[in-house]
Amino acid sequence: MSRIKRTFKYRLYPTKAQTASLESQLALCWQLYNAALQERRDAWCMGRHRISFKDQSAQLPLVKGDCPELAGVYAQVLQNVLRRVDWAFQGFYRRCKAGQTPGYPRFRSRRRYDSLTYPQVGMGWALEGTALRLSKVGAVKVKLHRPLQRTPKTLTLKRECGRWYALF
Repeated sequence: MSRIKRTFKYRLYPTKAQTASLESQLALCWQLYNAALQERRDAWCMGRHRISFKDQSAQLPLVKGDCPELAGVYAQVLQNVLRRVDWAFQGFYRRCKAGQTPGYPRFRSRRRYDSLTYPQVGMGWALEGTALRLSKVGAVKVKLHRPLQRTPKTLTLKRECGRWYALF
């Protein structure tokens, strides 16, 4: 039995303060992504040592202690950033093994990093009527133009052309 993944995209209408909070969270996640990528590159160049997702996520509390701004981002969102780095390297290693052109994972510019992902339902976010309650942001107005068919598994907040969208 195969499961079909469906994504429902809804427009968000955050206030100016909420937009500023989302933008700052996005910037912090972008910096964490590039820092995690740099750490993996340095470890490989120094001693041919591979760093895993588990290693980097174990260091996350220490990083949050050094950078108190990261406390303004929900913890599972930060873990998802490290997971994205891990997926990039897994794809790189898979392509190397298959003999394809591998394409080493690249750093992201601030313009090209445009989404935050909450990987678990109910953890850090909740849908309450016409509002989406987000941890560290508050209740954001959402336009539910069609009903959700099932309970969503993940939530991705995406910025497109200056507008914010929720993808369930």
